[in-house]
Amino acid sequence: MPIIPWFQRNGRSGSATPPLEGPKTLMAIMAHPDDIDFTSAGTIAKFCAEGWTVYYVLATSGDKGTHEGYTRQELAALREQEQREAARVLGVKDVFFLGYPDGFLESTTELRGQIVRLLRKYEVDVVLTWDGFRRGFNHADHRNIGIVARDAVFPAVRDHLYYAEHQDEGLSARQVNEMLLAGAEDPDFFVDISGFIDKKVDAMLCHRSQVATQDRDEMMKRQRQGRPGQRGLVESFKRVHLGRPQRQQPQQEAPAAVHEETVAVGVTPSPR
Repeated sequence: MPIIPWFQRNGRSGSATPPLEGPKTLMAIMAHPDDIDFTSAGTIAKFCAEGWTVYYVLATSGDKGTHEGYTRQELAALREQEQREAARVLGVKDVFFLGYPDGFLESTTELRGQIVRLLRKYEVDVVLTWDGFRRGFNHADHRNIGIVARDAVFPAVRDHLYYAEHQDEGLSARQVNEMLLAGAEDPDFFVDISGFIDKKVDAMLCHRSQVATQDRDEMMKRQRQGRPGQRGLVESFKRVHLGRPQRQQPQQEAPAAVHEETVAVGVTPSPR
């Protein structure tokens, strides 16, 4: 089998971070319709083309994001429709809206539990979300969805006594080992989307209520120009790896196993 350079696969990094091996199941969790597509549509399209199963979770329906004369209910319905259209363009399997009010999202135990339930139900391997800990300006909804998603991944989803009522639905604790954080100030994982820029633009254009133009050629030109200092046609993330050996029941004749836990810098292990 030929060796494929990392930058031609699904990721590269200045610190020699290997690509995410797939196909896996990824859940993109953001605050508003269009957040995933404006930051990550090329990556999503690439993963879907590689056989990944991708789900979208939007905490709100973006019911405040307009200067037009919509009511909140009209705008929410419109933006949900736009998001579903964009998801179909990219090959996303399903989209879930949690119905929280735009602009007032908080990191609550209820929201965390809803995310944990979805991670368990759909057996998610990788979570893509916003970097809730970035410095400087950060929309409150973005900050809070990033924080609550990380809290759901570590340690809630993996430990069965968190939201133990999920067991009544037949849902088991599971481990999510990888996170990709969009909007990070210090990204270290870069996905080459040069073969998927058309998909990204088409997904962005689905968000008609949020974009200033429906001129596809103009949008393609802007996307190909990229941002100052950007290394080619890439989408950038902070990659967080969380891993520990799975607990196994020791054999009767064997001594008790010693378990180790490895956690990315900035993530604190839960006390044991």
